[in-house]
This record gives sequence, structure tokens and C-alpha cells, in this order.
Amino acid sequence: MSAVSPPQPPSLREGGVTEAASELDALVNGIVASYRSDKRGQFINRRFLPSRDEAREIIELFLQLFYPGYFGRQDLTDENLAYHVGTLVTTLRDKLVEQIRLCLCHAAECGAPIDTCVDEARRLANKLLSAVPELRAVLISDVQAALDGDPAASSIHEIILAYPGLLAVTIYRVAHELQRLGIPLLPRIMTEWAHAHTGADIHPGATIGKSFFIDHATGVVVGETSYIGENVKLYQGVTLGALSHPKDDEGRVIRGTKRHPTVESGVTVYANATVLGGTTSLGSGSVVGGSVFLTKSIPPGSRVAMKPPELSVRTTEPPAPAVAERDG
Repeated sequence: MSAVSPPQPPSLREGGVTEAASELDALVNGIVASYRSDKRGQFINRRFLPSRDEAREIIELFLQLFYPGYFGRQDLTDENLAYHVGTLVTTLRDKLVEQIRLCLCHAAECGAPIDTCVDEARRLANKLLSAVPELRAVLISDVQAALDGDPAASSIHEIILAYPGLLAVTIYRVAHELQRLGIPLLPRIMTEWAHAHTGADIHPGATIGKSFFIDHATGVVVGETSYIGENVKLYQGVTLGALSHPKDDEGRVIRGTKRHPTVESGVTVYANATVLGGTTSLGSGSVVGGSVFLTKSIPPGSRVAMKPPELSVRTTEPPAPAVAERDG
């Protein structure tokens, strides 16, 4: 008896390879054609773009510098501290220089007048790292504000290790310095990483004073042109947003205008309050209650609250127990 050949898969049958290749070619060509028909949303034939993964590693290195012993190596002593910091700074500077270089060269590739990306990147990285002691002093005031403002916090250790609001503020403070130095892309990548991991969306362009505390963090939004003074406390769900977006004659949003509120020192804004507008100011020492919607300025020392809602409470009384019938 002659051996019976096993059935071949469709891709190996006569004509199957050609047919499959033709289908694959059609799929590929269609996708490539979509790239060529619309240049948006693709980065082809260009070289310079920062890395999101490297941005995350830069964040983790800064956390180790700001809070030694809490992040990264935990066996630190006075004897090995200088060596540890030296290694951290060397690694961090190398990563910063490379990512800043990519950001600057990306801008140059898109038409910005930057010719010496490497030298400028090195200068800006050194300037940022020289600000670490000052940044750390501000961050410690933020940690203390969290401890003073949250009775549920048992210690500074708990705040540094566990509080998402502090993580968001820490990353914001680094990103804000990068923004001030004129570095594109990288600050926003960092704060949006924080947004995804903490629920707090703080634009790196916002200006925020020391001793800043976000309680619970989730849903807080601080817009680009917000100004926040010292000793300010925000609860979850607070929005410091724009009342409207001015547009030019062609309908495009006009950038660089003051669109977000000013919150003066010593203000507390409770959960789910919304404050909108570039001319809106919360006077120093004011308290804004939960769910308040504000589009006008309030003077210092104000207390703003919603009227208590009219509640309707209904109860369902249990049915009366059945009474057994007696025989007459």
C-alpha cells in the first residue's frame, strides 16, 4: 500500500503561499498608504524623539536623590552615602543629557533655532542637578504639610512611601524646572506619567509655592497657567481650569494667555470644587467648600459653600406579621 501524505496546512498547499503573501502585501500597503496620506501621528524619516521609558527611569533616580533610603538602595549609612550619591548623580546626568539632547534636537528638527544640542543639553542638565538641594528643601516642606494636614497620616515615612499626592507633586517640581529651562516634551511626559499613576494632573507650567498638599490626589487638575501660593491644600476632585479658550481668526486656540485661576497662600479647597478662569482669584486664607463652582474672585478670608441640598429620605416599613386565624 502506498503511504498517504498528511494533509498540508492552507499556507503550504499549491497556490497558498502566493495567496497569503498577496493578502499580507495588501494589508501592509494599505497601512503604509495611510501613513503617507496623513503625516500626523507618525514619526518617520526623522531622528530625534525622547524616550518614555528613559523618562520613567529619570523619575526613579530623582526619587532616590530626594528621598534617600526610601527609594532604591536601603542600606545607606554615613560611610557609603557620598559614594551612593555620586553614582546616582553620574547616572542621572548621563540620562538627562541624552534625553534633553533628543528634546532639543527634536525641536531643531521641527524648526527651532537650536544648533548645538549636545553642549546645551549638558549645560541644562548640570543646571537642573545644581537645583536639587533647593528642590529637596521645598519637597520636605510639602511632606511636612501632608503630615500636618492629614490626621490619618501616622508618620513622614508613610507619606513618602505611600501618598500619591506627594509623588505627583515631586514629579511636578522636577518637570516645572525642566519647563523653566525651556526644555520641550520631557516635562509633559513626566507629569503625564505621574497623572497615570496617581490620578493627579498637574501641568508642569503651573507655578506652585512650598508646603503644598494634595489630599487623596485622585481627580485633581491644575492647569498650565495656574498660580498657587504657599501652604495651599487641595482635596480630591478639585479642578483649577480654564473658563474658555480664546481663539484667533482662524479658529485656533491662542496659547500663552493666563487661562487658569490664582490661589493665594493659605487657601483650602475641598473635594470636587471647580474654580475656573484666568482672572479668578481665591484670596489668601479662604476656604472653598466641596462641590462649589466658582468663576469669580473672592476676597481674602472668604468662606464659600453650597447651600445644603433638600434631601428626601424614604423608608419602607416592614410588613405586619401575619395573624393566624382561629377556628370559631
